[in-house]
This record gives sequence, C-alpha cells and structure tokens, in this order.
Amino acid sequence: MVRRAVVVVNGEAIVGLPKSDAGSRDVSIPPHLLPMLKTHIATYAALGKGGLIFPAAINGGHLGHGTFFKTWDVARKAAGRPDLRFHDLRHTGAVLAAQTGATLAELMNRLGHSTPAMAIRYQHASEDRDMLIARRLSEMVEGH
Repeated sequence: MVRRAVVVVNGEAIVGLPKSDAGSRDVSIPPHLLPMLKTHIATYAALGKGGLIFPAAINGGHLGHGTFFKTWDVARKAAGRPDLRFHDLRHTGAVLAAQTGATLAELMNRLGHSTPAMAIRYQHASEDRDMLIARRLSEMVEGH
C-alpha cells in the first residue's frame, strides 16, 4: 500500500502524502519477489505498522542519500550498468508491466499516475519487442 511519500529538504526527510490522489494506491508485488521481500523484512525492516522496509542501519530512520547511493553505485557497477539511474528502475517496471498486456488505466493505477500522458512518458520501445511485433504480424497474415 502506498500511502506516504518522502522528500528530502536540506538533508531532512519530510514525510507527507503522495503528489496526487492517484499516488495513494495498492500495488501488487510479483509473487516471485515475495520470498526475498519477506526475508528482507524479517532481517532488516523496522518493526511496527509504520516501520520502514529499508531503514537506516544506525537510527532506523530514513536512509540518507549518501548511504543509499554508495550501495546503489556498487550494485549498478556489479550489474555492468554504471550508467543506470535509480529512477530508470521505475521506467523498466512500467515497460515490463505494459508488456504483460496491462491496459493504460491499469498502468496509470500501478504507477500512481493521474494522466495518460504521464503513464505514456514511462513507456519505451524496445528492439526485442519490435521483433516480436513483426513476428506476430506475420503470424496473423499466415493464419497461425
């Protein structure tokens, strides 16, 4: 459930509401990720209803940008993608969700977008998908 948002102002985490009404939403987690998430929560998350899933190790509060990005930098280099920005993961998730056949309304809900234009901004063409589309067009013509 997404019910809160955090912005950092002058190094201080400010907890408030999401940017729009559409930002408050329930998002289903892919079942294959649930075991990893449950293990992470049992090991690292702060306790209680308002506990953070990814708390700072020292005080249990919000992770500082410096702390997060040190770990992020190591992870993206290990993945062979030192150019990857954290927000790129949101774009990837949006494209993958669209590739499941989700409707525009479903994508808007999943991403917390209030306008179709914003949801479409997160869609990117991929060469693999273009090849699949071409194959499926041939299949339609050939009667498969």
